[in-house]
Amino acid sequence: MSKLFAVLALVIALIAPAFAQPDAPAKRPNVVLILVDDAALMDFGAYGGEARTPNIDALAGRGALFTSYHTSPLCSPSRSMLLTGIDNHKTGVATIEEVLPPEQKGKPGYSLRLEPGVTTVAARLKAAGYRTYMTGKWHLGHEPSDLPSAHGFDRSLALDASGADNWEAKPYMPYYRDAPWFEDGKRADMPKDFYSSDLIVDRMMEYMDGAPDAAAPFFAYVAFQAVHIPVQAPREYTQRYEGRFDEGWTKLREARWQRAKTLGLIPQDAPLAAMPETMRKWESLTADEKKIYAKAMSVYAGMLEAMDNAIGRLIEHVKAKGELDNTIFIVTSDNGPEPSDPVHAGGMNIWMALNGYNWSAENLGEKGSLAFIGPEWAAAVSSPSKLFKFYTTEGGLHVPFVIAGPGIAPAKKQANAFVTDVTPTILDFAGVAAPPKEGEIPITGRSLRPVLEGTAERTHAPDAGVGVEVAGNAALFKGDYKIVKNGGALGDNEWRLYNLATDPGETKDLSKDDPARLTDMLAAYKTYTEQMGVLPLPEGYNVQRQIMSNVIARQLGFYWWILALAALTLIAIGWALWRTVARRRT
Repeated sequence: MSKLFAVLALVIALIAPAFAQPDAPAKRPNVVLILVDDAALMDFGAYGGEARTPNIDALAGRGALFTSYHTSPLCSPSRSMLLTGIDNHKTGVATIEEVLPPEQKGKPGYSLRLEPGVTTVAARLKAAGYRTYMTGKWHLGHEPSDLPSAHGFDRSLALDASGADNWEAKPYMPYYRDAPWFEDGKRADMPKDFYSSDLIVDRMMEYMDGAPDAAAPFFAYVAFQAVHIPVQAPREYTQRYEGRFDEGWTKLREARWQRAKTLGLIPQDAPLAAMPETMRKWESLTADEKKIYAKAMSVYAGMLEAMDNAIGRLIEHVKAKGELDNTIFIVTSDNGPEPSDPVHAGGMNIWMALNGYNWSAENLGEKGSLAFIGPEWAAAVSSPSKLFKFYTTEGGLHVPFVIAGPGIAPAKKQANAFVTDVTPTILDFAGVAAPPKEGEIPITGRSLRPVLEGTAERTHAPDAGVGVEVAGNAALFKGDYKIVKNGGALGDNEWRLYNLATDPGETKDLSKDDPARLTDMLAAYKTYTEQMGVLPLPEGYNVQRQIMSNVIARQLGFYWWILALAALTLIAIGWALWRTVARRRT
């Protein structure tokens, strides 16, 4: 009998694996997607920047740091692609409303809101059981159906504008009447005093702690206002950089270029494009001008450090919840640095006085200050790239991208990556399939996971063209090569060809040296425009005039009743004067 039991035990041992329960699926990772506003490629310490960003640097040290990640040149189109994995023209956010000509208004792809059939990464993750949160700048449409609460986020505190003051709930430019903050789809009652970076992180931590199902993984989208205009930071951060930028913008541009070579961000022999000829020489400024412009960069660096400190608090919060080892962190920027100078625009002195703003070296960056860095500093911090935000040169598109978390080994990645690749990467790590359903716009990006795990060297094949277009400024990438054209004050709408592997600063146009490649890439760009629905700009389009026209139209919409009252008052006065004169004549 004992032999029989022994035989039965052997049989059971042999066949048991076939009937065993499968291993429990691996725990799905949390994802924290951090978007910085208008940060240049080298603004973080890990990329050679001047600001102290130890928390971002630590993520870069234990994760992947990309050296060839590209986005769009403007905020809303970039955000639409980041959150969907779909080209901006297919999302409905082809451009931004400030530069939209009337000929494009309301056309497919140009509604400037996420259009039907466009699904966000939050909505996909929520359907898969994730908790989903958003805090910070949204800027993807103004109707209730356009806000985060209608696009997959369980909780959200969202700024529905291109920017706002960082100390108070008030607008930063005449295009807006107020600072439209919404919580869970309803107008939010903002604190009387706050600092945006701290508020955005504090509210995110509140959402995490208030989750009804803490066992479910979470997706957190943290969209900072730093370092968008107004450039503002607590004084203790600004003071740490006093004197750091006293040598001016040309010296900073050259210093970043040298550090980029030392860090291996660019080849050792990569040339540096000169500053645009229209820009001021540092030496031409008065002593007072140098003081306030140098301090503006101190505020800029301080704003980055204050943001990094807030990120550090968020990381510690995730760690305290026991989730750090199972959380993927992504840090990137929506576009390159902001060159605008709002302070010296016509009529801004009156608007600033009415809205409690000043431009003074004494309190620059603090409450009541409307600070900016301007075109010269923007050209400097975009080094080793050319130009800045608004343009499809590298200074507008080439930004930092750091990703760290489970399954991601420390490495510097030179593979091309694009903003549309972020959503499919998140979905891939989360184990969420995204085949397009009926009526749904398919994702156009590709997952970076094979590159991150070392099973592939490229995400995009060398012969695959990736295009970008916003407000007539355009580019197409193919392997190491890029074609680009720009209008605006610093463009001429001519196509140029560059080899970014050897010339990341876009200093040598290869159009005449390699006409066959130019022709091939122009054909690829034409295919891109046809597939994505890119509309041409109207004849004679001028971006500066269009912005002014759109701002005036917005102001008339806000204050038409004042103008109507003034007109009625003038009519009444005129009528009274006429009556008085008429009586005297009789």
